[in-house]
Amino acid sequence: MENRYYMACLDLQSRSCLVVGGGPVALEKAHGLLAAGARVTVVAPEIVAELRGLDVAFVERPYRTGDLDSMFLVVAATGDTEIDGSVFRDAEERRVFCNAADMLDFCSMILPSVHRDGPIAVAVSTGGASPALAKRIRREIAAALRPEYAQIARDLKALRPWAKRNIGSYAERRDYFEGLLERSLR
Repeated sequence: MENRYYMACLDLQSRSCLVVGGGPVALEKAHGLLAAGARVTVVAPEIVAELRGLDVAFVERPYRTGDLDSMFLVVAATGDTEIDGSVFRDAEERRVFCNAADMLDFCSMILPSVHRDGPIAVAVSTGGASPALAKRIRREIAAALRPEYAQIARDLKALRPWAKRNIGSYAERRDYFEGLLERSLR
């Protein structure tokens, strides 16, 4: 049976997140966490130069279980099955979300392929089956997005407080916003 993941958008603003590993995959994962506003710590005995250029805290040594203390989530990006498995098991014991890059068995969460345009984010997941396919599908969907969507999203967000104060029910607000959207996209 295939795992049916619960899709969610995490608010990582100012949350402590750990990346275990110091290579190119760790660099990619650190970029994604930083883009979401996370406070990132990287633990690795060796760290590539590009990673050193990021605004992250560095702990230059091998991973230790205590590195997970007070972390919201962890990404294991060493490529070493033994280390990444250890990170996953430690995270499970602490109830910390864990993603092990390219090791689905060591993941309590998987990371989709994401396209962003302002407040619009389109995420595609293949349930870990094929990151390459997820990226391909993401590119195809992104190409179909209209350029005005990001501004429309900002405008509708600005109207939400007014609508909450002035339109009584959820159903009425939903209908109001759907009508505005239809008129905006004509």
